[in-house]
Amino acid sequence: MDVSEGTVEIEVPEARDGAAAGRGETVFYNPEQELNRDVTVATLRAYRERIGADSDGRGDESGGGSENGGGSNDRGGSDSGDRSPTYLDATAASGVRGVRAAASGWAATLCDRDPDAAALCRTNLVRNDLDGAVVTRDANALMAAERFDAVDLDPFGTPIPFADAAVRSARRLLCVTATDTAPLCGAHRASGIRKYGCVPVTTEFHPEMGLRVLLSALCRTAARYDRAARPLLSHVTRHYVRVYLELGGGASEANAVIDELGYVHWCQRCLFRAHEFGLIAHPSDACPNCGETLATAGPIYLGATRDRAFVERVRGAVSDDMGTAKRARKLLGTIANELDRPTHYDQHKLAKRWGRSASAMDDFLARLREAGYEASRTHYGGTTLKTTADVAAIEAATARE
Repeated sequence: MDVSEGTVEIEVPEARDGAAAGRGETVFYNPEQELNRDVTVATLRAYRERIGADSDGRGDESGGGSENGGGSNDRGGSDSGDRSPTYLDATAASGVRGVRAAASGWAATLCDRDPDAAALCRTNLVRNDLDGAVVTRDANALMAAERFDAVDLDPFGTPIPFADAAVRSARRLLCVTATDTAPLCGAHRASGIRKYGCVPVTTEFHPEMGLRVLLSALCRTAARYDRAARPLLSHVTRHYVRVYLELGGGASEANAVIDELGYVHWCQRCLFRAHEFGLIAHPSDACPNCGETLATAGPIYLGATRDRAFVERVRGAVSDDMGTAKRARKLLGTIANELDRPTHYDQHKLAKRWGRSASAMDDFLARLREAGYEASRTHYGGTTLKTTADVAAIEAATARE
C-alpha cells in the first residue's frame, strides 16, 4: 500500500488481517507517529539553518537522484564545505523518516538489519527520486564505525541499547524516541531503574517524569564521553517521549549538564512537591503541608527541556503540506510558552482534593497570575499546568470568593 507524508510517497507493508495500517509481517510502519515525523522534519529544517549547512538547499521535501549504498568512516557534513549535513535513520524499517530527511536536504543514510526493510528503504528512495545510502547492518555496529551530523533513534521500546553508540556517532544532533512509557514514568519501577539508571515514581505528573528520566539517562550517557547534551526540543505525546539534543563541548560543559540533575520529592496525599539539584537526595522527613512521607524520584534532569528560540524556529518550519501541520504548530507553540518547571499540577486532581468544582483553565491560570505567580499550560494535557506557586499557594490564589 502507498502512503503520502509531506511531499513524499512511500510504499509500506500491507496490513495483516485485523492489524492497523502498515503493520505487515516483517517491516513496520506506524501511521500514528506522523506528528512525530512532521516535527522531526521541521526540526531538521530549523537545525540545518542553525548550522548554516548547504545554503543552496531549499529545505523542502523535494529532490533528485537515486539510491546508492556504501559509506566511509565519516559521512562528512557541514564541516565539509558545501556538502549537505549527514543524517542517520538508525532503525529505518520502511524508511519513511530517512526518506523525508533526504527530501529536506540532508544526506541521509537508512539503516536496518532486516534485509526486507533495507529493500523497502531502497524502493522508497528511488520512487521519490532521492539520493541516499541504505545499509543492511546492526545499528550499533554502523554507529560504532561511522559518524553523522545527526543520528535519529526511533526503535521499538527503549532506545537505551543504542544510546552509547549514538552519542559517539552523532557529531551535532541526537534525536531519540522512547515508547516504553511505563518504565519511564514509574509504572514498571524495577524496569525503569534497570534501563535508565533512575528511580522513577508513579505520580500525577507522569508525562514530565518520563521525559526527565529519559533526558537524565541520555545526558549521563553523553557525559561519559565528555560530551554535553543540551535539549533543544522535547515533547511527550500519547504513548511516546521524543527529545532532540545538541551535542558538543568537553568535560567542563558535560559537568555543567550533570549539575542540572537532581531529585523531585512528592506527597501523594496533598500533592505537595519540591525539587533539589545534586546527585545525592536530601528528602524531608515528612511533607511540610500534611506530614505524610514523601516519595523521591531521581536523579532526573531538572533543567530546561527546550530552547525557546529554537522551538519558535521549528514552529516556523512546519509547512502546510504536512498532514499534522495544525497540531504540530499548536504543540510547538505551547512548548515554547511552557514554564521551566520539573513537575506539573492537574487542576482536576487539585479540585478533587480540595472538594471544589474545576474552573475553566484560562480563569484558573489568570487567578494565579493575578496573585503574582507565573503559570502556563503544559503541552501534554488539557487540565495540566506549571506554576511557580506551591500547592498551598495555588489553593489560596484560586479559591472562589
